[in-house]
Amino acid sequence: MKKTLVFATLAASFLLVACSTDTNKDTKTSTTSSTQTSNSDTTSSSQYTKDLAYAINNPDATFPQLSTEIAENEAAIKLKTTAGDITIKLFPEEAPLAVENFLTHAKENYYDNVLFHRVINNFMIQGGDPDGNGTGGQSIWSGKDESKDSGAGFKNEPSAFLYNIRGALAMANAGADTNGSQFFINQNPADASAQLTTEKYPNKIIEAYKNGGNPSLDGGYTVFGQVIEGMEIVDQIASVETDDKDKPKTDIRITDIEIIKDYTFK
Repeated sequence: MKKTLVFATLAASFLLVACSTDTNKDTKTSTTSSTQTSNSDTTSSSQYTKDLAYAINNPDATFPQLSTEIAENEAAIKLKTTAGDITIKLFPEEAPLAVENFLTHAKENYYDNVLFHRVINNFMIQGGDPDGNGTGGQSIWSGKDESKDSGAGFKNEPSAFLYNIRGALAMANAGADTNGSQFFINQNPADASAQLTTEKYPNKIIEAYKNGGNPSLDGGYTVFGQVIEGMEIVDQIASVETDDKDKPKTDIRITDIEIIKDYTFK
């Protein structure tokens, strides 16, 4: 029963205010856009299915979260907070939209002085809302590029090689394809592998979940990074006293984001 209540709280914590859609577009344009989106979603789903089969059945499959090394095709940042520094590597090839959005916001100081507004110990810590209450934040494409951002947010990027294991950085959302600027770091330290099966999860990921994480979030939230240094800071933030809305009673802020290793998007 306690677990059910915790997950209900999480669902509420990820509510964002969706931007209004443009109602002035004619029906033909809207229909064409919908068809293109549907075709794109079908292709993406088909590729995910193939990738998952490979990840499960091929013992040589690699999972970038399981290495602390920063690979040539990865980026890395240092998330500086009032509680301490957290070093995170990012996966632009697996989640290009989420990483480009995050890095661009970081370079433009969008996250500076922003609160960790939602903290649930043994679950996750959430930030990235400039309004500081969980209702705000936009993507870098908001109102600029409909191919990436619908107005409500940019598309989810499911990957058969990235999971909500302990230390995973993921986009918060209010439903599919509503990603803006809010993100969370999975903090749960308890073994979360018991309910996982080799029919749905690669063996290496099941092993990783023994160290903690939130597998119930897989598929619903875009994972785009992994903490490689500073999980003790994540735990420290998660353990602070909070109010009845899971907001820390003492402000914990992002002071700056240092780009350790950048990535050039094509």
